[in-house]
Amino acid sequence: MSVNKLVGEMRTSFGKGAARKARAAGRTPAVIYGHGSEPRHITVPAHEVALILRHKNAIIELDLNGKTETVLVKSASKDVVTQVIEHIDLVEIVKGERVHVEVPVHVVGESMSGTVVDLEHKTLKLEVDATTIPEYVEVHFNKEGLGFHVTAGDIKLPAGAKLDLDDHELVASVVGTGAGASEDAAEAAPAAATEAPKAE
Repeated sequence: MSVNKLVGEMRTSFGKGAARKARAAGRTPAVIYGHGSEPRHITVPAHEVALILRHKNAIIELDLNGKTETVLVKSASKDVVTQVIEHIDLVEIVKGERVHVEVPVHVVGESMSGTVVDLEHKTLKLEVDATTIPEYVEVHFNKEGLGFHVTAGDIKLPAGAKLDLDDHELVASVVGTGAGASEDAAEAAPAAATEAPKAE
């Protein structure tokens, strides 16, 4: 995962009015939590942080008062109408620290014609080194047919990562499509008619 760089500024004014002024000036209010210290209130550049938040579990090298520290984006809140990011929560991390994160599952390849890949888990929870969080994990398909499935134990994880799921838990499987089911029914109908006894 790539590391993003931002310059933060300490906040001295609080409340909704101060937050609105910060956003009007092109900055997003944020709070840094972590390691038993008091939460720190800052602002970060709104445009840059919006780009960073397109990626889940983003890691940021934050320049704050001339000192660089590494933080993880924990959550963000948006205005439901304008979709403007109103506030973000950041968690301070240190090298070697392990964190629990949720990452998307990406399907690579496809199943046999007339079938689709059904994801039982669209995201998976991992325990990983805080500085090596993957953007996603992959499940691979190569024209497999009905009944083929991928379990948690089949998934290749980054070095040192642990999956918070039993190895036998179903993650994805190949299932029939509605069209495929209709075709099967159509093929079965003539056969049934042929086998039906004649009326006397």
